[in-house]
Amino acid sequence: MSEIRPFANAPEIHLNPRFALMGLGALFLLVGVYSGIYQVPAESVAVVQRFGGYLKTETPGLHIKLPWGIDQVTEVEILRQQKLEFGFGTRGATNPYQYADSNNQEEEKTMVTGDLNTAMVEWVVQYHISDPVAYVFNFREPVPTLRDLSQAVMREVVGDRTVDEVLTIGRQEMETRCAERLRELVAALNMGVRIDQIQLGNINPPDDVKSSFNDVNRAKQEKESSINAASGNYNQIIPKARGEAEQKIKGAEGYAAKRINEAEGDAARFKSVLAEYLKAPDVTKKRLYLETMSEVLSQVPGKIILDDKASSFLPLMNLRQATPQTTPAPATR
Repeated sequence: MSEIRPFANAPEIHLNPRFALMGLGALFLLVGVYSGIYQVPAESVAVVQRFGGYLKTETPGLHIKLPWGIDQVTEVEILRQQKLEFGFGTRGATNPYQYADSNNQEEEKTMVTGDLNTAMVEWVVQYHISDPVAYVFNFREPVPTLRDLSQAVMREVVGDRTVDEVLTIGRQEMETRCAERLRELVAALNMGVRIDQIQLGNINPPDDVKSSFNDVNRAKQEKESSINAASGNYNQIIPKARGEAEQKIKGAEGYAAKRINEAEGDAARFKSVLAEYLKAPDVTKKRLYLETMSEVLSQVPGKIILDDKASSFLPLMNLRQATPQTTPAPATR
């Protein structure tokens, strides 16, 4: 039997070493050109490192770098506001460090207040990168470090306040204090980020005592409502009483002023009459008599004045005769 050899009739391929080297060189050059071109997004800048050291910062657009790992580019989003969530998590976040996993969320929001009570505090830290070079070089993991600092600051602030302040009236003051303290730490560590604001979310007591806390808060609200109602009645009644008292005082003062002015006027009139009387007693006396009689007699109806020398007043009786009444004529049939 004859031996069967596979591909016995296949043509032999001879590789030219020169062409092979040129092909490898072209491929190497193509890979280098492709890896040497990069694009920076509009909201970011690129921190370029050469052999691990800082070289430059590139603005958004198309740029070229040395390939094969000589230059390394780190994109940093400086125009985008980022946030860190504590105690809860919003799904779909692009930042892997935006929130902790579900197992750690319960732990990070459980805090002890200054009066040794427990509160469940949720909050959000909003920040943006202000110095990309410091952000890249000063910390190996800047975002996890910022999360740890935020938790430390919040626990410090909550630990300085009572549970009533944390749950009710102290929210705004806590947000302000936490933001100030975190800005101080970030600036001291030169992390390259700027804290925009801190917003507190849900603050609740633990589930075991939540109903008791709700009863206490309800009682406090009823107390405040009663105090406000009493204050409203007080503000309504007291000003009214004060106004009425002021009105009566003003009325009494006006009446007193009127009586004083009348008395002073009468006294001045009497003095003027007295002065005239002293000048001509008979004339003044007669004038006063006539004026007085004029006032008195004008009030008396049906009066007749006679001369003391008249012998009789009978002829004068006909001066006031009654008007005769007309008798109606009898009706005719």
